[in-house]
Amino acid sequence: MRVALLSYRSKPHCGGQGVYLRHLSRELVDLGHTVEVLSGQPYPELDRDEITLTKIPSLDLYRDEDPFRTPAREEFRDWIDVLEFAHMRTGGFPEPLTFSLRMLRALKRRRRDFDVVHDNQVLGLGNLGIARLGLPLVTSIHHPISVDRRIDLEAARGFRERLGKRRWYGFVAMQSQVSRRIGTVLTVSASSKVDIVKDFKVDPRDIEILPLGVDTRLFHPRGPRVRGRIVAMASADAPIKGVDVLLRAVAKVATERDVHVIVVSRPHKDGPTERLVRELALGERVRFAGGIGDDELGELLASAEIAVVPSRYEGFSLPAVEHMASGTPLVASRAGALPEVVADAGALVEPGDVEELAATLRRLHDSADERARLSAAGLARVQERFAWPAVAQATVGHYRAAMEQQRYRRLAAGPRR
Repeated sequence: MRVALLSYRSKPHCGGQGVYLRHLSRELVDLGHTVEVLSGQPYPELDRDEITLTKIPSLDLYRDEDPFRTPAREEFRDWIDVLEFAHMRTGGFPEPLTFSLRMLRALKRRRRDFDVVHDNQVLGLGNLGIARLGLPLVTSIHHPISVDRRIDLEAARGFRERLGKRRWYGFVAMQSQVSRRIGTVLTVSASSKVDIVKDFKVDPRDIEILPLGVDTRLFHPRGPRVRGRIVAMASADAPIKGVDVLLRAVAKVATERDVHVIVVSRPHKDGPTERLVRELALGERVRFAGGIGDDELGELLASAEIAVVPSRYEGFSLPAVEHMASGTPLVASRAGALPEVVADAGALVEPGDVEELAATLRRLHDSADERARLSAAGLARVQERFAWPAVAQATVGHYRAAMEQQRYRRLAAGPRR
């Protein structure tokens, strides 16, 4: 089977889209399929030489070192670039739309090269043209971005900031419209399915649940733990990820116990997270580790005494599974799909509750027996439920179903005149 995997941005470690793309593409190739990844910046890391990466470059307006940049005149190649820049300058986020338009243009030239197309949560208007090319389409929605919008709006201060957030999340209406018209949707949890039905109004009969996997070659227990080390993998400045709650809880615990926290992320310079660190006077008790390699990430997660997923919402949470696979005792919010993913293999706390999180961190810091119990429970849960080869095999089943549906529609339409 020849598979085209689509992703408008594919950061390797920060955000689930790049992680999903990397592992699914590897396992599909290992099953004997041909995989080509079509991605915008940042481009993914891929694990097999046999996987083709076709770059669909944007203007890269949100690169870490120069976000919201103004491109030089010679960087503009066509009308889609002009649309992307204009959309950004008016406060919107254009990448899902503009990637989908560029992607559709590329697929038009190569429609005979693929048997099936798998969209990794692009949901741009260009996706609606894929069926007209005669290509079967399967779409993954990890969770509807409407949830991020809701949480960001609740965290916004003042009318102007709320207005700016509404403009930024304008693409969500497009994603909602597209998701109702593209056929089979794969999502990662029952919680996400409920939210997709509620927020995007997708027919629940069109949604299939397929949990994600974890790469246990990378994430596994190794060596001694660093006493007092707490680790979290989360976008530092995104309110939905709850890093502010974690920092406030650590500040309370650090007055009584020798603890420190490492957040796998890179906060914006002088952004809300850096300002909060100064306000809490955490100093050397907090470190941010952005852009680290795979081996270093695996070692870091396995070096922690406690792992935390403090999110206000998660549609699945690969970090939670990766922490459990590392044998690290996990504390997670009772939010979104986290209770479904973690079950009784972690300590669950109320999202946003600084006092409860601080009390749980104290309890785990003080109890080696409790840490050992959660470590063993997390490892057992990963081994029972979360494996990438099984995810890939199930995904292929959905590809075959989409191809069969496309053949049926073609036969029902009769010969073209």
